[in-house]
Amino acid sequence: MPGPGARLLAEDEPPAVEVLNESGSSAFFIVCDHAGARLPRALGTLGLEPGDLERHIAWDIGAAELTRRLSVAFDACAVLQTYSRLVIDCNRPPGVPTSIVTLSERTTIPGNATIDAAGRQRREREIFAPYHARIVELLDRRAAAGRSTLLVSMHSFTPVFLGMARPWHIGVLYQRDARLAAALLHELRADPGICVGENEPYAVSDESDYAIPEYGEKRRLPHVEIEVRQDLIADAAGQDAWAARLAAALAAAARGL
Repeated sequence: MPGPGARLLAEDEPPAVEVLNESGSSAFFIVCDHAGARLPRALGTLGLEPGDLERHIAWDIGAAELTRRLSVAFDACAVLQTYSRLVIDCNRPPGVPTSIVTLSERTTIPGNATIDAAGRQRREREIFAPYHARIVELLDRRAAAGRSTLLVSMHSFTPVFLGMARPWHIGVLYQRDARLAAALLHELRADPGICVGENEPYAVSDESDYAIPEYGEKRRLPHVEIEVRQDLIADAAGQDAWAARLAAALAAAARGL
């Protein structure tokens, strides 16, 4: 672990944020908070086995690939967070218990169990803050230019959690503002071949989410959080199919606003 005052990320390590198609023409603006499974070298393995970092506890499997495909399909700007959610969860308000977890599903995260205040601040400063600063910069620039923005927060979920199978193929999440979510639900439910969850398998809240309350609700932007089941988008064929389905449904939903 890094000592007091030490940096978390070395100079040769990737930054915490990746921006795709910054000058894209689309009203859609996509964020992917759990795109990567990388750990900073200074944190070692967090006491985990290598296979743990390939599981859903470390990242949203397939979400980054869907985000990339949607960015191309819409000519949309997309912002991806490149480090594992086990370092710090960039879709949680800093300081809440689920920001830096010590237990994910049934897996203990030893490297998070003894973290001190300086360690928390280091992760927030070098992972959380740069990612969100870039989102704020890009949204502010769009607002200053008078551009319309439709916020899409892209996630994926494990098909089985704590031994319970999840039947949904896709979840459409929202909290106080259902404008875009309701339109997207209408489009997706027109396909009888998919099981669509409304605020399933999760629901947005101020304690369990950051992007939707902070960027969608506070800025009064039409928005939606999308969760796709990971077994459906674990390979390129599934990612292509679901990106095409989502692109068509989102485009139709946007026309109805």
